[in-house]
Amino acid sequence: MDNLMFCLSKGLSCPVGSVVVGTREFIDKARKVRKVLGGGMRQAGIIAASGIIALEKMIDRLEEDHRNARRLAEGIAKIEGIVVDMERVQTNMVLFDISGLGVADELFLLKLKENGVLALTNAKNKVRMVTHRGIEKEHVEKAVVAVENVAGELARVSPK
Repeated sequence: MDNLMFCLSKGLSCPVGSVVVGTREFIDKARKVRKVLGGGMRQAGIIAASGIIALEKMIDRLEEDHRNARRLAEGIAKIEGIVVDMERVQTNMVLFDISGLGVADELFLLKLKENGVLALTNAKNKVRMVTHRGIEKEHVEKAVVAVENVAGELARVSPK
């Protein structure tokens, strides 16, 4: 059985919503599970309208997000103590490993935030950054400089 779910909010700037495709049987089951999990909505037309706009107007600009993510990954990959698996950078998400810096994730993220850059950790020593509508080339360049500055600052104070 082939089925697929994709989120309209991730890269398409839709406030909420996902699209599920599959066989009739799969869709019927997905609807029941959604309701059991509390995913039912009344008067969802306004949400559907934003989904239509996302699909009609935003898809072409995904390429820009992907270019920005690649640019971000390439810049971060040059920073000592940080490793980026460039093969995994295929969309608008950049994951990188900071274990070479020898600092706690929380400290790294706090210092990034102090430098105006928000990021998350999704596993020990792994940082996740995402490009999206509103992130321009200049923002990517600022983020790379911030990561480089934070890595340099923390490397000077971190015992190896």
